Amino acid sequence: MSPPLWIAAWALLLHGCAAGRAPRAPSTRSDIRDCSAEPPYLPPTATNTTARLAVLRGILRTHGAHAYIVPSTDAHMSEYISERDARLGWLTGFTGSAGTAVVTRDKAALWTDSRYWTQAERELDCNWELQRTTSIESIATWILKEVPAEGNVSLDPFLFSIDTWNSYSRALHGSGRTLLPLETNLVDQAWGDQRPPPSSSEIYSLPAEFTGSRWQDKVAGIRQRMEQHARRPTAVLLSGLEETAWLFNLRGDDIPYNPVFYSYTLLTNTTISLFAGQARLSQEARQSLRSGCPGPLCVELHDYGQVSAHLRRYAQGNVTVWLGTEYTTYGLYATVPQEKLLEESYSPVMTAKAVKNAHEQEMLRAAHVRDAVAVIQYLLWLERTVPQGRVDEFSGAQRIDAFRWAQEHSRGPSFESISASGLNAALAHYSPSNGSSRTLSAREMYLFDTGGQYLDGTTDITRTVHWGEPTPLQKEAYTRVLMGNIDLSRLVFPSNTAGRTVESFARRALWDVGLNYGHGTGHGIGNFLSVHEWPVGFQSNNVPLEAGMFTSIEPGYYQDGDFGIRIEDVALVVEAQTEHQSGEKPFLTFEVVSLVPYDRNLIDLSLLSPEQIRYLNSYYERIRAHVGPELRRQRLEDEYVWLQESTEPFPVSSAGSAAAGSLALAALLSVLLSGLGA
Repeated sequence: MSPPLWIAAWALLLHGCAAGRAPRAPSTRSDIRDCSAEPPYLPPTATNTTARLAVLRGILRTHGAHAYIVPSTDAHMSEYISERDARLGWLTGFTGSAGTAVVTRDKAALWTDSRYWTQAERELDCNWELQRTTSIESIATWILKEVPAEGNVSLDPFLFSIDTWNSYSRALHGSGRTLLPLETNLVDQAWGDQRPPPSSSEIYSLPAEFTGSRWQDKVAGIRQRMEQHARRPTAVLLSGLEETAWLFNLRGDDIPYNPVFYSYTLLTNTTISLFAGQARLSQEARQSLRSGCPGPLCVELHDYGQVSAHLRRYAQGNVTVWLGTEYTTYGLYATVPQEKLLEESYSPVMTAKAVKNAHEQEMLRAAHVRDAVAVIQYLLWLERTVPQGRVDEFSGAQRIDAFRWAQEHSRGPSFESISASGLNAALAHYSPSNGSSRTLSAREMYLFDTGGQYLDGTTDITRTVHWGEPTPLQKEAYTRVLMGNIDLSRLVFPSNTAGRTVESFARRALWDVGLNYGHGTGHGIGNFLSVHEWPVGFQSNNVPLEAGMFTSIEPGYYQDGDFGIRIEDVALVVEAQTEHQSGEKPFLTFEVVSLVPYDRNLIDLSLLSPEQIRYLNSYYERIRAHVGPELRRQRLEDEYVWLQESTEPFPVSSAGSAAAGSLALAALLSVLLSGLGA
């Protein structure tokens, strides 16, 4: 299939994931708002934002602005942010990780994607319109309707990516409205002294045994990439927080669950400038960074807030600054003349970090073995306690966090644990609170998506279980989600294949019966860094897959108001052992490093092909081989027995008519790869 036809087909197939929904009839549910009722109904999870909006609108008028755009990110385009940067959450009450708000002098609206539609209906009050899309075109159309001609549309340029700024600029061009950058953040002004203070915690050096290589060697590697680039850039600007942390083998805790710290780096051919809280550097970290002084490996330390002025001065010379547009804000980008910029989607540090070396791979494997122990402890604990009615979503999340904390090298969870029972599991990113938490029941499905931070690696795993009698739909949907996980995990594909090319293999078993899911299929993962690590994954803006990359594989299915299913494993891209080889580079496949069995109670073996059952049995053999000895080492005999029972091989004779799926998969892969030239 030619690329234009392929793109059109892909858009059609995924239309159901992104399209908005028709207006609903008045709700009869008590867990979401009903603004059509008289008086409007708000659940206890909604936030009253009337006073906050009044203050912000007063500030808007003071600045001569007619609308203000508020994103969900921070000055480093971080997915996870600190409480201090949670401007969208404070203003709207919406706590999802992705969204955009626009406030005019008399209206307010929030845009978010399908993962968070129900959550938004639970958390927003009736001051807010919910727009069920994230497209900038939709936001711009709403602004053009609500803002008068000659009006000013304001935003903080240090909170928007280059592409997003340009998209807004194009959308408003010629409309009579002006896109007005304000470096004073208006939400911060409205928040006032109630805004959380900046972090003052220590920035520390990662112990040498937990680093892939010395920071000096990493700097030398990046400088070599600069030298080899056709444009011969004189400097690389690093804005992503994990970039600086990885480059210098430093860690912090400025953002919950993410061991990073607020920083920028300007690396030139001969100098290194680090912009961070100098006083927060541990003595060991300071000594490490200054050990090469004077010389090209001497790290010059500057205050965090000095980066714009320093970059502006540097750009006055005969220089070329290489930056990654995905993580650089428009405010910082605009300080360098256009002709002195080398723009690529990702910086060379981001792409180098994505491919783990042999030591980093072994560390991540080891972290996942210990993490499996914690998850197995939790599953056994649930089996024993849920029938007694003593576990709710919140206490469950606390329990699995505690099991992880007890493991060697643990530094806590890698994100807020998703512990969701029954209808709450239909919210892809639901997290329970102590005040509103469902009791786990043997009559409902239970989904938990959790992960750990360890000095040697970051983990992320999702399992869905049912302790009673699942419905036929629940069992079929679970099995088809599992089939998608298996089909992608065992796929063999050419080197340099883009993740988006093979992503549909995780959806095929669902598509066969008209089911789908509205989130991405996977993301990269770090070595004691971000649980969502770009640029690896299966989305359109991810880089081609290479041996040494780690990605999650996580298909799912969500029945709104009833149940949710997700099965997530982390996998390493490795060279495939094939009978033949075409071309210079070997084909690739995945090695799953998450090592926790699936729920046998939810698997309909008659839907699986013999190949899928053999894959499951092989996977269970690896779980026994790697996790069994660790359970014994930790003297967890009950868990060891549970593991042996849960990984009993499945009879291949139970396979059903799905066996023909292998030929269909091969044919589909051929079409996809030929269409994209992968």
